[in-house]
Amino acid sequence: MFPDAFQTARLLLRPIGMGDVQAVHDSYAQDPEVSRYLTWRPHTSIKQTEAYVRSCLGATTYRTYALVERETEQLIGSFDLRDTGPAKVGYGYVLARPFWGKGLMTEALAEVVNWALRQPSIWRVGDVVDVDNLASARVMEKAGLEREGLLRRWASHPNTGDTPRDCFSYAKVR
Repeated sequence: MFPDAFQTARLLLRPIGMGDVQAVHDSYAQDPEVSRYLTWRPHTSIKQTEAYVRSCLGATTYRTYALVERETEQLIGSFDLRDTGPAKVGYGYVLARPFWGKGLMTEALAEVVNWALRQPSIWRVGDVVDVDNLASARVMEKAGLEREGLLRRWASHPNTGDTPRDCFSYAKVR
């Protein structure tokens, strides 16, 4: 269902592979600030990162792409594209901290959203963001998604506590 790769002016999104384990671990997986609003804790060993990449490779309802800076060929993050039901896709992303604030994730998300909404079978692209994750909310807005509403006690982020947190829902439809 999902393409093998995406390319933007500055980025290549290609399928993640076992050869990426060390780069994933070193660039973002062990960083507590990067994983703050994600559904997983920072990795404390390379074995955890191996297990993560292995799970990505075995997934049937989503595809994980390595986010690679084209100029340097450096892996700087990852991007998931998910089949969330009939006519819908969701996404998730993570970016190494040195690359925050440069518009890279907005560039990647905009490309994926535009691709998705050109597909005859997809009518909606969307996902959620923690209400305190203002930078990620801004990425979604700049990529053309609209805030649809507030989902109370929607998602648990183990790095922020045990209580489910409120999230904003964002989507773009055709």
